[in-house]
Amino acid sequence: MLLLKPGCECCDRDLPPDSPDARICSFECTFCAVCAEEKLHGVCPNCGGNLVPRPSRPAALLTKYPASDERVFRPERC
Repeated sequence: MLLLKPGCECCDRDLPPDSPDARICSFECTFCAVCAEEKLHGVCPNCGGNLVPRPSRPAALLTKYPASDERVFRPERC
């Protein structure tokens, strides 16, 4: 199950679970669309994988399976 991390690792922008602007790699490194496209050119700086739109979790399931509250902020990697 996806963690749905709450923020961009580059700029720390909030990315709620239903955000259409969240991008992830296969390891769930999480970035906002602006950083993913403009700074990272679609490539994860941590693993080298491609960044794709993060799927959203239906709101009805967020209660049973909540999003992560663990923020990762590594601006030096961007």
